[in-house]
Formats: sequence, structure tokens, C-alpha cells
Amino acid sequence: MQITLIAIGKTDKAELEELITVYKKRLKHYIKFQLEVIPDIKNRKNLSETQQKEKEGELILAQLQPTDTLILLDEKGKQYTSVEFARFLQKKMNSGIKNLVFVIGGPYGFSDAVYAKSSGKVSLSKMTFSHQMVRLFIVEQIYRGFTILRNEPYHHQ
Repeated sequence: MQITLIAIGKTDKAELEELITVYKKRLKHYIKFQLEVIPDIKNRKNLSETQQKEKEGELILAQLQPTDTLILLDEKGKQYTSVEFARFLQKKMNSGIKNLVFVIGGPYGFSDAVYAKSSGKVSLSKMTFSHQMVRLFIVEQIYRGFTILRNEPYHHQ
């Protein structure tokens, strides 16, 4: 299985980019992982929220293959403990999925078309985080999940 993280807009904080890179490198020991960044939409100030979600949705869906399993990072999604999330990852691997795709949407969320294509939603917290921070959090949690599955000493309970 491969895991892909799709995010809208580039990270403008070098410190966050460095930390994300640390976890991406660590993940190579467990699974094939890639981060795909979709550039911010141009002239988005001239677009309504709905128009922006639609345009971002088209760009997200264009990144997907028909066999991909799409999971949205969404505030209304299911919340997991780190151990539960590790089990979630294990179930996905056991099911024979080729590519598990997590998506971080734009500032207004996802279009109806993206929701329709998704296989589920995950929430990292009831709190709101910047989209840039969410990248770091999900990559770290994926790494943590694999260390839990391997009984490695990264996660403490």
C-alpha cells in the first residue's frame, strides 16, 4: 500500500516544511509515502466560497486514480486515539488498498463532488488548526501509527 497526502496551497513556513520532511523520511522505513501540493487557486478573492470549493474539488479529483481510497481530513470526521488510528491504518492495509489518499482541503472545506468520492472522514481534533499545521500533524500521526503497529518505542501509553 501507498499513502498519499494531498494539500491545497504551499507551506510558507520553512520550520514546518523541515519537520514535515523529517517525518516523511521516517515513513520511508514503513510505507511508500508522498505529499502532493495543489497550488492555491489564482484570483480566489474574486470567487465565492462555493466557487472556490468547486475549483479546488476539481483539482483534488484530478489527482486521484480510480482505485484510490479517499479519506478527507474534516472537522466533522471520526476522531481516533493514536492507537485507534494505527488500527485504522492496519485495516486499510489488510483490505488490499493500493493507495490510501488523505486530503487537506482549502479554507472552506470540500466540494460536494469530493465528499461524494470519499470513503470516510477523519478529524484530528475538535479544535481548528491552520491547514499548514494539519500537514505536520497528519504526517506525524501516520508515522506514529506505524511505530505502534511495530511495537516500537516512539509512542508511550
